[in-house]
This record gives sequence, C-alpha cells and structure tokens, in this order.
Amino acid sequence: MLKKALVIFVVGFALYYLFATPEDAASAVRGAFDAALSAFEQVGVFVAELV
Repeated sequence: MLKKALVIFVVGFALYYLFATPEDAASAVRGAFDAALSAFEQVGVFVAELV
C-alpha cells in the first residue's frame, strides 16, 4: 500500500515538473541520456582494451 502510494506520488511529481517547467525537464532528460551514452562508451573502451 505504501509502495503504491509512493509510486503514484513520484509519477505525479514527475508529470507536474514536466508540465510546469518543460525546458528544465528536457535538460534533465538530456543530461541523463548523455550520461548513459557516456557509460556505454566507456564500457566499449574497456572491452576494446581487454582484446
């Protein structure tokens, strides 16, 4: 019950943040995407160095 309420609260806050400040939300998503791409790139470098 508490877990479900927490998930609903987090999703609601994310939707509010998205509609209230779309520029900031887009910037946050872009930053997270760039971080994920960088992590995958570093894994590729690591695997290449193993070979």
